Amino acid sequence: MPQEKPTIRDVARTAGVSIGTVSRVLNGSNTVGEELRAKVLDTIRQLDFEPNAAAQSMRRRTTLTVGCIVREIVIPAMAEFARSSQRVLEKAGYSLLLSNSDGRPETEIQLIKRMHSRQIDGIMLGAYSSVDQQFDDMLKNLGIPIVVVDRDKPFWADAVVADHAKGLQAATEHLLDLGHERIALLTGQPQILPARERIRGYRAAFEKRGLKVDEKMIHTGSFLSADGFRTSSMILGSRTPPTAIIAGGIEMLSGVIRAVRARNLSIPDDISIIGAGQSELAEFHVPAISIEGWDHGEMGSIAASLLLDRMLDRVDAEPRHVVLPTTFTARGSTSLAKN
Repeated sequence: MPQEKPTIRDVARTAGVSIGTVSRVLNGSNTVGEELRAKVLDTIRQLDFEPNAAAQSMRRRTTLTVGCIVREIVIPAMAEFARSSQRVLEKAGYSLLLSNSDGRPETEIQLIKRMHSRQIDGIMLGAYSSVDQQFDDMLKNLGIPIVVVDRDKPFWADAVVADHAKGLQAATEHLLDLGHERIALLTGQPQILPARERIRGYRAAFEKRGLKVDEKMIHTGSFLSADGFRTSSMILGSRTPPTAIIAGGIEMLSGVIRAVRARNLSIPDDISIIGAGQSELAEFHVPAISIEGWDHGEMGSIAASLLLDRMLDRVDAEPRHVVLPTTFTARGSTSLAKN
């Protein structure tokens, strides 16, 4: 016969306290003295007692669960974000419920609604959907704290973002210094913050040198690898192809490199390439790829901390927006332009 699991009564009897005292310790009440609390917690460990999570949730009116929706968890940068946020949440006693949207707006909405039905306490969201009024209203009606990641909408939510404009401006200036002027920028739709900021940084680099931006060199679509491949293939086959390409999205770099290889071009002899976000592909590609980068782990830690503050009522109603610095790292994938 399997041994029966210890109950709260067993904990109370062994510790020599009332069931109510054990319950208050389990629920984090500050009415129990430190010595008595330590005695109860020590007994819980000795008996290997596991509280009933569902019952605790009903009493607290909280599930101690946080939702996180990312576009693609297999991307190392996204995985690092999730790991770092989970570490922060676990220290506070919360679990992380991670879901993958595959960059599909309809999936994203379904996941949000499904998480809400499970009574999660808060959500970290890097919305791939355009946050229109209907989407904004849906998020507001959830009635739980929300932190947006690398997004500026909804405006009423806390946010942690990267300074993509500064990083992209530095990357573009690097190419201009090497004599490149036909610099193609591939990025997402301008309604989404990272794409819009990268375009702003790109324009600022040209304006700083008194150069006119060729609007045909700015290509907006999605941040996905497949889009990077299609767009790169098209522009590399044009009559006046770019001498450099900036892949302005974490996933886009692999698609750009595939398109370059498909045309038997050499990096950087035939085309200079710059990517976005730290990745093994950028680091170990030969030659290594220059990047606009930021700390995804720090972004995850900050997002989780912002959310905890909201869930625990440690801050006022004013939304907080944290901006992480970006850096440009020049590697072997860029060289002097051969116009």
